[in-house]
Amino acid sequence: MPVFLAADDATAKAVITELAQAIRFAVVDAGPLKNASYLEPLAGLNLYLGYGAGLGTGITPAWLGTK
Repeated sequence: MPVFLAADDATAKAVITELAQAIRFAVVDAGPLKNASYLEPLAGLNLYLGYGAGLGTGITPAWLGTK
């Protein structure tokens, strides 16, 4: 399952990437922290599709390029 990571600090990004991969997430580098404002509505869409529209948790989009 992918997790998006936006950060300005390269060291912090590397630590969080390692942690996320250790618990079996595929990390998608979303670039600098300013891009977090794009990720927040995406989370809202996932919540709506899964619960508001009744499509369940399996509706989570598969992102190209993730492993």
